[in-house]
Amino acid sequence: MTTASPFDDFRNLFAHLPEGDVAQAGKVWALFAKADKPKGSLGRIEDIAAWLARWTGRAPPTVLKPLVAIFAGNHGVVAQGVSPRPMEATAQRVELCAAGGAAINQICVAHDLGLKVFDLALHLPTADITVEPALDERGCAATMAFGMEAIAGGTDLFCIGDLGVANTTVAAALSAALFGGKGADWVGPGSGADAAMQARKAALVDRALALHSDHLKDPLEVLRRLGGREFAAIAGAILAARMEKIPVLLDGFATSAAAAVLYAVNPAALDHCMFSHVSTEPGHARLLAKLGARPLLGLDIDHGEAVGAGLAAGLVKTAAQISSGMAAAVK
Repeated sequence: MTTASPFDDFRNLFAHLPEGDVAQAGKVWALFAKADKPKGSLGRIEDIAAWLARWTGRAPPTVLKPLVAIFAGNHGVVAQGVSPRPMEATAQRVELCAAGGAAINQICVAHDLGLKVFDLALHLPTADITVEPALDERGCAATMAFGMEAIAGGTDLFCIGDLGVANTTVAAALSAALFGGKGADWVGPGSGADAAMQARKAALVDRALALHSDHLKDPLEVLRRLGGREFAAIAGAILAARMEKIPVLLDGFATSAAAAVLYAVNPAALDHCMFSHVSTEPGHARLLAKLGARPLLGLDIDHGEAVGAGLAAGLVKTAAQISSGMAAAVK
C-alpha cells in the first residue's frame, strides 16, 4: 500500500522548475538596439520578442508550431441557477469548435494555429462545491496529468483556453480562496447573469468558502475542492509547458484562475506565461492585478474558448517577425 499523496509528484515539479534562456533574450534586445529605429520605440513588442526568445531558446525567435488547447468541463453548481445557460451548452460549444464554426476556428485559420479541444467528461459534472469537494485528490491529480499530455506532438507557442457553463462562478471561488475577499468581490455577469443571479453566485461562493475553510491554505487543495476538471487540466498543461520550456499564452478569467493556483504554490511558476487579454468579467481584472500581470490586449472580449489567447498569438508571431526582419541602422 502506498501512502504518498497523489499531489506529491506535482509538488516535486514545483521545486524543480527550469529557467528560460536569458542569454537568448539578451540577443533579442541587442537586435532591437541595432535596428534602424528610435530606442524602445516598439514598446511591448520588444518585450514580447525577448520573452519568446527566452522560452523557445531561439534568437531571433520564431514560432513554427503554435497550438491552441481548449479544455471543457461541467460543474455541479449549475443546478443552483448560477448561469442563464444550461449545462448542455458546454457540449454544444465543443461540437461547434469540432465542426469549424466557432470564433476560435476562424482565428486559428487567420493566424495559422493548430487546435485541440478536450472534452473532460462533460457527461459527468463535478460535485457541487457548496456541498462537497469538486474532485477527490486522486481524480484531480489524474486530470492534471491528463492536461500535461496536451503538449504531446510538440508546440513552441501554447495558447490555453476553457469552456464550461458556470466556470466564472468557479473561477470566482478559486480567486477568493487564493487571494481573499467574499463572493461579491469576485463574481460578475459571466454569460449574461442579471443582478439577482449574480447575488446568487456570490452567496454560493461564500457558502463554498465556508464549507472548505479548513483546507484552503494549500493551493492544490483549493484546486481540487473548489475547481473543476478544466481548471485541473489547465494547471497541468501550464506546468508541463514549463517543464519543456514552452511559452504559454493564457486566455480569460477561468484560465487565469487555474494559473493562479500555480502562482500560489510558487510565484515563479508562471514566468513562461503571458496573459493574453483582460475580459469584461470584473473578477478577471482584479485577479490579474493580484498576479502582477499586464495583459497584452484589451478588446472587451468575454467569450471564452481561447479567443483572446488566439488573437494574442497573432501579436506574438508578429513580434517574432519584427525582431528577425528589421534592418540594422546604417552607421
